Amino acid sequence: MSAPHVLAVRLDAMGDVLVCGPAIRALAAGARTVTALVGPAGSGAANLLPGVDAVVEWDAPWVGFAPAPVTAEAVRELIEHVAGLRVDEAVVFTSFHQSSLPTALLLRLAGVRRISAISNDYPGSLLDARHRVDERRHVPEPLRALELAAVAGYPLPADDDGALAVRRPLPDVRAQTGEGPYVVVHPVASVPARSPSVHTWGRIVRALRAAGHRVLVTGSSADAPTTARVAELGGAGDLGGRTDLPRLAAVLAQARVVIAPNTGPAHLAAAVGTPVVSLFAPVVPAERWAPYGVPTVVLGDRNAACAGTRARHCPVPGHPCLESVEAEDVVVAVDELLVKGSAR
Repeated sequence: MSAPHVLAVRLDAMGDVLVCGPAIRALAAGARTVTALVGPAGSGAANLLPGVDAVVEWDAPWVGFAPAPVTAEAVRELIEHVAGLRVDEAVVFTSFHQSSLPTALLLRLAGVRRISAISNDYPGSLLDARHRVDERRHVPEPLRALELAAVAGYPLPADDDGALAVRRPLPDVRAQTGEGPYVVVHPVASVPARSPSVHTWGRIVRALRAAGHRVLVTGSSADAPTTARVAELGGAGDLGGRTDLPRLAAVLAQARVVIAPNTGPAHLAAAVGTPVVSLFAPVVPAERWAPYGVPTVVLGDRNAACAGTRARHCPVPGHPCLESVEAEDVVVAVDELLVKGSAR
C-alpha cells in the first residue's frame, strides 16, 4: 500500500500552527503528501513549516475571536473542497479548550476515511483513533500534538529533535536590521490581556538601551501605531509593518534575544532558535504555552487573579500580572540568557 495523503488540521492562529510543527513533520515522515487545513490567521505559518506540501485556508465558525457565521454554503464549500483533495486520512489538532468533533463531522461528510483527534467527549463514529488526555496535566502544546500524531500512527522519527522549526533559507533582512547585534521587542499580542501597556514597553526599551543593547521593535501593519509609539518612547528602531512573516522570521533569527508577550511571534522566535524573554499573562498556562525548545525566561505574576480565565481583556484593574514587571527585570533576564552563552 502506498503512503497516504494526510490532512493536518489546525484552525487557529500563527502560534497555534507553529507549535504543531514537530507533529506535522512526524506526519510527513510517513505520508506521501501533507496538506495543512488552517484558519486565515494561520496560513502564513503553515507555509513556513517543513513537511507541509500544500495549504488550504478555511475560516471555521467555532474558532477565533470574531468567528464567521455558520452557513450551509460555507460548510458545503469546505466539504466539496476536502472531497476533491482525495485525502486518505486526517489528523485534527486542537488545544485543551477546543473540541475536535465539529471538524471531524465535516471531514467525515467529505469522505475522509480515517480521522484521528483528541476528544474526551464521546465521538461516536466521528473518530477512528481517539486520544483521551487528562487535561489537568499541563503538557506543552508541541508535545500534546506529538502525542496525537503517535496515536494516529506517526511517531516522530528518531533523528528529529522535536523542536519548532521553519523552512530555510530565510530572506536577507540586513537592509532593514542594519549592522551589529540587536535584541527585538515585540510589544503586541493578539488580545490585550496578554501584553502590558505601551508605556511599560517604552520603559523596557529605554532600560535595554541604557544597558547597551540595540533594540528593534517589530509588529504587523495593524500594529504599526503601537510599534511607532514604543520605539519613540524608548528610542529604538521601528520595523512595525515592514516585515511579512518570512522576513519577520529572519529578523527574529538574527536577534540575540526576543522580548515578547504570549503571542505568535514568541513561538516564531522559538522556531528560528532565538532565546525569548516571555512577558506571560497567566490567562492560559505557561506550562502549555511558553516558548518551546529554546532558552526562555518567563516574567509576570503567574498567580494573579486572572490565572486560567482565558480572558481577552484583563479582568483585574491595573493589569497587575504584567504591569508589575519592572524594566530592570527584563534587562536582567536578557543578560542571564547572554551570560549563559545561549544567545548570540
